[in-house]
Amino acid sequence: MNKISNQPDAATVIAWDREHYVHPWMAMDDWRGYDNMLVDRGQGIYIYDGEGKRYIDGPGGMWCSQIGYGRRDMAEAIADQVVKLSYTSPYSNATSPSSILAKKLADMAPGDLNNVFFTTGGSTAVDTALRTMMYLNNRRGLPDKKMIIAREKGYHGSTYLAHSVTGKERDKSHFDHDTTMVRLLPDVNPYCRPEGMSVEDWCDAKVADLDAMIMELGPENVGAFIAEPILSSGGVIVPPPGYQRRTFDLCRAHDILYISDEVVTGFGRLGHWFASEAEFGIVPDMITCAKGLTSGYLPLGACIISDRVMEQMSGLGEVSSFQNGYTYSAHPVCCAAALKNIEIFEQEGILEHVREITPHFQARLRDLMKYDIVGDARGMGLLGCIEGKAEDLDAERQLGAMIDEACERRGLIVRPLINMAVFSPPLVITRAEMDEMFDILEAALVEVQETLKKS
Repeated sequence: MNKISNQPDAATVIAWDREHYVHPWMAMDDWRGYDNMLVDRGQGIYIYDGEGKRYIDGPGGMWCSQIGYGRRDMAEAIADQVVKLSYTSPYSNATSPSSILAKKLADMAPGDLNNVFFTTGGSTAVDTALRTMMYLNNRRGLPDKKMIIAREKGYHGSTYLAHSVTGKERDKSHFDHDTTMVRLLPDVNPYCRPEGMSVEDWCDAKVADLDAMIMELGPENVGAFIAEPILSSGGVIVPPPGYQRRTFDLCRAHDILYISDEVVTGFGRLGHWFASEAEFGIVPDMITCAKGLTSGYLPLGACIISDRVMEQMSGLGEVSSFQNGYTYSAHPVCCAAALKNIEIFEQEGILEHVREITPHFQARLRDLMKYDIVGDARGMGLLGCIEGKAEDLDAERQLGAMIDEACERRGLIVRPLINMAVFSPPLVITRAEMDEMFDILEAALVEVQETLKKS
């Protein structure tokens, strides 16, 4: 066996990456030909490649690097917990970090969402929410009430159940997913509404989509509606005003659980711990969260369940265990990281900071509509997306790649999604850093627009 050097050079690391590391969502037709950036370190809102070049991290990792990189206080909190207790079984033991964190999340969550099931990330949090619905209805003697309704462009994860309720893909996937108990509603993006239709009429139509699907399937067969408050990975799609409340009311009327997937919108992205009630006026039956829960320093997710659901599951007399869990549920080191993350939020006023700088972020974002190649610029809080205009899917891919490359050369990472570029920078971004980000993006758009005009 070859001995691995302790400090291989950058070229060696990239070679090993190509030869041995199967990346998420990699293109399998050229799986050893990809060219990923070697990220060596991070500080604040910036990441640095293997040659020391600095980039603004526009996507905030994967929507998660809320407090920024290089936090020694976070590293110390993690190290202290590693030394004190690195692991214990979550099935039979309690720890101070997990118990304190559960209490904090219950206090932060709206209404009667007082019960926290810890998972390993967003996908397993969604799986837990969907399995909770199935368990509940089995306990209630309603074994047919299991259908799940979700939206096109929604993204809920990569495990089997979470992938099955995801409607984001435009490319063909060769992964299996459930086709018997999941139904996807059409795109809710107001940008896609027919010419001449008002936003209010679009909202009526999107609520009618859900109503019609419930009636088609039969309310007695529908167990849950799962929705992101903002469909983030689908292109930062902000549904029309009133949509969330009206779909919530429709679910309540038909005894359908409303699951709010706040894996992206939770933990400050919109200036609140959770957005469901604060921004959209609803108290869902369950909230799923992850990502910003630890600011990406360690993997952790949670499914927060209402008292109403818990009482229905437990108040039926028959003894039955909730057979859902993971070896790393409520991992004490991950929970310690989440607690430190929350402490940093509170001490540094990060939620207040987000609310203060959001108007400037959104103003700079919408100003990008002045470029001919930009069809839409949309967002909310510190979430943004520009959607490029192109003739067909191949042209859309080319446009997205050109914007991505032009930004990267200038020191800005954006997340390309075919013809879209999305960004959700660390929440600690300053106004000056935000202007630097948008200045680079504008320069990239000017370059791409001029190049396309010449071609």
